[in-house]
Amino acid sequence: MNEIIRFAIEQSGSQKKLADACGVTQGAVWKWLHGVNHVSPQYVIKVARATDGQFKPHQIRPDLPELFPRT
Repeated sequence: MNEIIRFAIEQSGSQKKLADACGVTQGAVWKWLHGVNHVSPQYVIKVARATDGQFKPHQIRPDLPELFPRT
């Protein structure tokens, strides 16, 4: 289970609310949560915002340092 996504869901109130905030389906959030899919780069900033800054983009997608460098 992806703990960052779990936290973002808790902060948002539900998988559906996080999905709405990111512009994706609830099913997409479920897939992120359970590691079926990675968060696509275009949604990383929205997920980071959903954590109220507790997690940074580079923590959500550490495999993409060229897109989300540590700051």
